[in-house]
Amino acid sequence: MARIEFPLILINFKTYPEATGERALALSKAIERAWKEVGSGLAIAPQFADLRLISGSVELPIFAQHIDPQPPGAHTGHITAESVKEAGAIGVIINHSEKRMGLSEIDAAIGRARSVGLATLVCADTIPVGAAAAALGPDMVALEPPELIGTGIPVSKAKPEIVRGAVERIRATNPAVVPICGAGISRGEDVKAALELGAEGVILSSGVVKAKDPKGVALEMALAAIGHGGGRRG
Repeated sequence: MARIEFPLILINFKTYPEATGERALALSKAIERAWKEVGSGLAIAPQFADLRLISGSVELPIFAQHIDPQPPGAHTGHITAESVKEAGAIGVIINHSEKRMGLSEIDAAIGRARSVGLATLVCADTIPVGAAAAALGPDMVALEPPELIGTGIPVSKAKPEIVRGAVERIRATNPAVVPICGAGISRGEDVKAALELGAEGVILSSGVVKAKDPKGVALEMALAAIGHGGGRRG
């Protein structure tokens, strides 16, 4: 099974039509080709319905886009940690700006994920939320100002002080937590800028998912990360 490596470039498929069903599989294989060329750094977060299809077809590290804090049982419609683990995920995104959770739910979801061996990435929209998330002990915290998500305006350039401040607060709160950032990341230079500000990776979506050449963009980002220097393995 693939391991998470840093600097991390996590590509969230969201629910875009370009990343649904067979198109999601083709996209995953394109990203995998880039991953194999550079040897590290790239990971994907497909839709739930596509997890098993994709995990059985590529070697990339795979995240689920969400889990609920409920354990297995009579909880119709909820997404359990066990189900995404069984489907091939090795990590999970928690509290994305498009799937917000309360602090107690975040804490419970981290615990559920940890109980089955899933890595956890908690998203935060502000520095104080990022620090609060880090205090709960996830593996990673991603600072993503929601007003920049999907705009093509990278947070690492538009609001560098927020990225730098988030990295400092997250590390001060819990040095074991890996700080990453997201929102508007679409080019290799955006990744490089984020790493120069102290982040150990990025989370993005449309910059790759909607690109005319997703493999080329993913490769550009991975090369930018490698050029900045490697980090730790998860």
